[in-house]
Amino acid sequence: MDVVKVVIAGLITVIASIIVRQIKPEIAMLINIAGCIIIIIFSIQLLQNVFGNFMGIFNKTGVSNSLFVPVLKIIGIGYLCEFGANLCIDGGCNSIADKILFCGKISILIIALPIINSVLDIVMELL
Repeated sequence: MDVVKVVIAGLITVIASIIVRQIKPEIAMLINIAGCIIIIIFSIQLLQNVFGNFMGIFNKTGVSNSLFVPVLKIIGIGYLCEFGANLCIDGGCNSIADKILFCGKISILIIALPIINSVLDIVMELL
């Protein structure tokens, strides 16, 4: 039901912003920012459940933290870059958004290299 809260908050924000934009455009921007903050707070609460589940999975499987931390970093970079790029797109700066996404992809690749090396080492041991 948490997703329903996010959708309702988004819809209320959009409707309020559209109504107020006709009268005071600067206040409409503040309404959008407030709505974004509320949605981010709801999203952080959802992410706490995800991290708890990840910790449970890694504790049950015995996978070392050296694999757990990079996976979380990769997920975080992906979401952060997507969020930043979308803000740039909303601001009309599509070229900046593309560069943010490109940099995020490079960062993800750099963080994933040790994981790829670990997998290759395991495969080589099996052969």
